[in-house]
This record gives sequence, C-alpha cells and structure tokens, in this order.
Amino acid sequence: MNFDTPINRRGTHCVKWDGMEQIYGVDAQDGIAMWVADMEFQPPACVQDAVKAMHDHGVYGYFGDDSKYLAAIQWWMETRHGWKIDPSWIFTTHGLVNGTAMCVDAFTKPDDGVVLFTPVYHAFAKVINAAGRQVVECNLVNENGRYEFDFDAYDAQMTGNERMVILCSPHNPGGRVWSKGELRAVAAFAKRHSLILVSDEIHHDLTFPGAVHTPMSHIDGIEDRLVMMTATTKTFNIPGSHSGNVIIEDPDLRAVFGARMAAMGLSPNSFGLFMAEAAYSPEGAVWVDELRTHLDGNRKLFDTGVNAIPGLASMNLESTYLAWVDFAGTGMSREDFTARVEQDARIAANHGPTFGSGGDTFMRFNFAAPRAQIQEAVDRLDKAFGDLQ
Repeated sequence: MNFDTPINRRGTHCVKWDGMEQIYGVDAQDGIAMWVADMEFQPPACVQDAVKAMHDHGVYGYFGDDSKYLAAIQWWMETRHGWKIDPSWIFTTHGLVNGTAMCVDAFTKPDDGVVLFTPVYHAFAKVINAAGRQVVECNLVNENGRYEFDFDAYDAQMTGNERMVILCSPHNPGGRVWSKGELRAVAAFAKRHSLILVSDEIHHDLTFPGAVHTPMSHIDGIEDRLVMMTATTKTFNIPGSHSGNVIIEDPDLRAVFGARMAAMGLSPNSFGLFMAEAAYSPEGAVWVDELRTHLDGNRKLFDTGVNAIPGLASMNLESTYLAWVDFAGTGMSREDFTARVEQDARIAANHGPTFGSGGDTFMRFNFAAPRAQIQEAVDRLDKAFGDLQ
C-alpha cells in the first residue's frame, strides 16, 4: 500500500473536506483538513474486494449467518491483543458513538452522573448531555506533556450520584497508552464508587513503537461491571460503515444491554459486516502494520516541526494519529492562535475546548495523510507563527 498517494475527497460528501469551510471558515480548495478523525487512505485490498463482491452480486438483502463475522472478531482480538472472547458476548452497533449512547441508555437513568477523564473525545459528553445525564469531569493532570490520573482528587469529587465511568483507551486526544497499573487504578475507582466501566478501545490497533496496549478485560476482578467497545472503523479507515462492537462478558450486564438493543429495534447493516469480516484477517493485519509505520513517520515529522516553533508543544503520542498541540507558550488568547491556524495557515483543526476541561489552550491535528501534506501543514504553521521566532 502506498500511503503517500494523494486522494481528492472534495465534493464526495466528505464531511472532513466539504464541511470545513462552513465550520472553520477554511476554504477546501486551498485549505488542509486535519479535524475529523478519519484517514486520507483507502482501506486494504481485502476490504475493497469484499465491497466489490457485494457490488458484483448486485443484490443487497438482509445479512444472515454471522458466524464468519463473529469468528473474524474472535481471531483478531486473540491474535492481535491476546484476548479470548466468546461470540455470545458480541453486540454490533452503528459505530461506537452509538455504542456509547446505548451504554448510557441501558445502564443509567436521567440525571445520573457519568464520569469522564477530561480532556477526552468530545462525542462522549455530547451523547451524555443529549440523554439527560450529567457529565462529571475528572481532570487529567498534564505532567510535563504527559497525561496522568489523580484518583485522590476524583474520589473527593464523587457524590454518590454517579453510575458510569467511560475510559478512552488509548486516550484521545492525548495519545496515552495506559499502563496495567493505571488500568488497575481505573478499575479500583469504578469498584469503589459502584460504577459501570465502559472502555472505548477504538484506537487499540494504532500504537507506536515501545507502546503496548492492554485491554481492560485483562484486569482481574472487573468483569461484573465491564463493557468493552472495539471497532474496525478507525483501524481500517471505514468509519462510513458505521459498525462497532460492544463486547460484554458478564451475563447480567449482557442481558440488560441486549434488552435495550431489542427495544430499539437495532440491527447492523450488511456493508459493515462484510467489511469487518474482510478486515479482521491476515491480509488486514499486514496492512495495519504498514499503516502504523507510515503514521509513526508522520508523527515524528509533525512533532519535530511543531515543537521547533516557539510557544507550540505537541504532546508525545503513544497511539492514535491525532496530535494534541498546546499553544499556551505563545501567550496568545485562544481566539488569536486559532485565527492564525485557520486564517493564516489555512488549516482546519479541532478546537481544544470541545474535549472538555483542560483543553482550552490546545488544538487537535489529524496527521493520517500523505507525508507531503503533513510537511505542508508544518510549513504553514511555521510561517503563521514565524514572528515568534
């Protein structure tokens, strides 16, 4: 796979490119889209072939016999993550934002508190608020450009109204791959406060050298309150398939979640199932390893360039393809540095405050693109903040 081949996505109903002028005021014709978390790459040939086979058959009916699909998920989790799962544990949702919303709906009630370790993926708070639940922000501690937990502070925040905690593992936007010790501490926190623990592990395949992801399911004694969430969509760049997996080992939790799925009349679309079955394969695994090498090169290029600009600091990532850049060192207001990024550099990037408390001085940049595009983005940022040098 040549990850440096540019693909023009303008005018293709692509929210990342076609929506950036309306949202950020950056013209798609000469701007660079670095906000939405999808990649500028085609998925592996095995996925393309699966879609082509559907096209060639020409009949798009209801999907039946999901045994091969479930077996592919089992194979991937055991082969790539050392995690043995039973097919009966697996639910398929319309992506993991839907999976998160379903967890909130199934395991909490209106006005219940849902704990987030912020800053964190913005869709969590969005669905919690929309469901009439209360977002409880437990701030991560930025220790010299690395996020850490502070459970003494979190324990003091709890009121007894909290029913759930959602963990982003690996972390988006900070790129942390949590250690086993940190995961044990999260599990202990959930147990102390009688919280359902939802672990969103959508970025678990996209780690960098030296970082090893541990599934929360590997932590002992947490099975009775654990809900795992995984997906092919981030790993293989097929988010438009809107397919994700909620995996629940505990039979009581599984019964509650299954009842809500049935009540909502939810069932997966066949495109997502065919694509996932093809992706979770040896051919897909080879492609992912090549992708990780490319992303690591982009990460080094972007971080080196950004960190050379006075006042800017890109957090050291252990996973994901989403750089988290702190502009606090510029001494500028958020409006001023954002204007330089959007108006001077003509780059659309996510605004830090959308990720919750702790994000005020940050912006998030997606570097999953051909390397030349990342170099161009670095050059534009260097020019936009050139007067600080």
